[in-house]
Amino acid sequence: AEAGILTRMEEQAGDLGLVVVNPTPKSIEVGRRARAILDARKLGPFLVVANRVQDDTDLQLIREAVGEAEIFVIPEDPEVFRADVQGVSPLDLAPGSPAVLAVERLAERILAPR
Repeated sequence: AEAGILTRMEEQAGDLGLVVVNPTPKSIEVGRRARAILDARKLGPFLVVANRVQDDTDLQLIREAVGEAEIFVIPEDPEVFRADVQGVSPLDLAPGSPAVLAVERLAERILAPR
């Protein structure tokens, strides 16, 4: 969703916000704006999901845009594309692929007691 959805939320409206950012100019800009809104409106804790990261350059671009934040990396993974083409879940097609394992770790992080 665009960062605009955050402007309609009340302070402390959720347990944990997720800002998902792909290493593309538009997504990075939306992530930067979302971070600014989260901070300005005191919308509670959040983490940044750096999605489809291919290398350190991608991660650095995202890190520069969102500043000091907990960043969780989901790597670019050809198995996700292959699953999409076949119309199946990556969880079923390639349960041990890097992206699937990263999403599982992200789920564990989100569900961990705070």
